Amino acid sequence: MDVGAVRKDFPVLNQGVAGKPLVYFDNACMTLKPRAVIDALVEYYTDYPACGGRSVHKLSNKVSIRSIQARERVASFLGASRPEEVVFTRNTTEAINLVSHCLPLPKGKRVLTTDHEHNSNLSPWHRARTLRGIRHEVVRSGPHNRFDLQGFEERMGKDVALVAMAHTSNLDGTTIPAKEVISIAHDHGALVLLDAAQSIPHRPVDVRALDVDLLAFSGHKALGPTGVGVLYGKEEVLATMDPFIVGGDTVERTTYEDSTFLPPPNKFEGGLQDYAGVIGTAVALQYLQRLGAQDVHDHEVRLNRALHDGIVDLPGVRILGDPDPAARGGITAFIHDRIDPHDIAMILDETSNIAVRSGMHCVHSWFLDQHINGSVRASLFAYNTDEEVALFGERLGKVIAQFG
Repeated sequence: MDVGAVRKDFPVLNQGVAGKPLVYFDNACMTLKPRAVIDALVEYYTDYPACGGRSVHKLSNKVSIRSIQARERVASFLGASRPEEVVFTRNTTEAINLVSHCLPLPKGKRVLTTDHEHNSNLSPWHRARTLRGIRHEVVRSGPHNRFDLQGFEERMGKDVALVAMAHTSNLDGTTIPAKEVISIAHDHGALVLLDAAQSIPHRPVDVRALDVDLLAFSGHKALGPTGVGVLYGKEEVLATMDPFIVGGDTVERTTYEDSTFLPPPNKFEGGLQDYAGVIGTAVALQYLQRLGAQDVHDHEVRLNRALHDGIVDLPGVRILGDPDPAARGGITAFIHDRIDPHDIAMILDETSNIAVRSGMHCVHSWFLDQHINGSVRASLFAYNTDEEVALFGERLGKVIAQFG
């Protein structure tokens, strides 16, 4: 992978911010957008800004064709059996909420999550507990937030209906052994939902090879536009789910008394869709395919080793998660024993145009359980460089020295 060539595809990296080069280490929150995605959005709004699937004129037909192609491309990217196994949502959060509201989960059955889930895969199960009478239980991690496969297996039973877990954690980059988790869950008759928001952009993911039942991710973390997400579901699983939001485009016909719903995925995609966003998301995933998922992952791991080595011995720094940076992919999250994480992030931004994330990263449950008020998170991607990593370590050292 030619990182220099990749960087040329991202306008904001070439123009900088406030007259200075940008070092963007906030990729776990949102990736930057390549020119191909931007062009796809502009093309929709300038060349065929119409509704798809409703009218019969040329503009509408073009929207319909491009939307169908987008679904096919997303399905191919995921390794899905059929395009109809791809449901477009607004984001990972909506995709998981769709499952929590519509998957038939009998009252009293258990849903298992990990102890460091993003709020998007925690709050929906709190609501399902209240509204649907399911039992939500947390599988505790081992040392350094490593997944405890034996502990998980001991928690499984015939009363577990669903295992819903982050494939890769946005907290510290740790990844669960998904294939083993899925196999164990299936042996006990449970379905598996993977929150793949942090894995899809950064490592190879094949839904059929994993045999996962449901999987959710967001376009904006995978080089795509904001406001578009994907729920993958096996055909037979989606068929068991009732629609979530109903109305236009979800129905085959209506009378004054009743509605007849279309089959998946249509029955889950109520109302006018974000056509530009859907098309742009497919373009983003095509761009990722050209980069090569394994090449992206290897690049991030190499950079993350260097970043880890550059800060691990700085006074007061404690890195969260697995001590081996390779096990954290492209994420290094850390706390300092004297300096507030927001202060570190703001100083890095103001003095050096280094963009990182600070706070609890929508994983309040873990931070509150650990009595930690947040961390600084540096998250890498294919366009980041060795020089940026070295600069980060140098400037962080100066911030720490300044607070002496």
